[in-house]
Amino acid sequence: MRYVVLIIAALWFVNAPLAHAEKPSNSIDHPEARPFDKEAVAPDQVDAALAWAETSDKRVILVMGANWCHDSRSLSGWFAQPRFAEMLKPKYDVVYIDVGYKDRNIDVARRFGIEAIKGTPTVLVLSPHGVLLNRNSAHKWRDAASRSEEDIFAYFDQFVPEL
Repeated sequence: MRYVVLIIAALWFVNAPLAHAEKPSNSIDHPEARPFDKEAVAPDQVDAALAWAETSDKRVILVMGANWCHDSRSLSGWFAQPRFAEMLKPKYDVVYIDVGYKDRNIDVARRFGIEAIKGTPTVLVLSPHGVLLNRNSAHKWRDAASRSEEDIFAYFDQFVPEL
């Protein structure tokens, strides 16, 4: 009988919630999306975006990432939010380029002077004429999931080409 009580007590202790333990959360503090299509013909997507940008005098954002990458999903999730969409639409055409595990569509990055994808996402901001405007910060988006909504919004809303 004593063993049964000990077993029941042990099972209760193992399964009992701890007062100091944090509750697991299924929510995240940023939205996510999965827009990266490995079947898309990336050079054609870029050409179409640049043709449109030149006629509309807008910029192009190439988000070079992957659906497996939480930072890529986070940035694209923010871009899909109404606040971001309203800011981005009049200024940019956003194109999502699937880079696999940094081994796909690298030719697109090279076209604009980026020799390798160091992390995902790598974000290229292009002028309407296809000039890379953010060479110094293109690789710095691999922490997108940990950036604040305000930081991301401010970067693209007040984007000033780097010299």
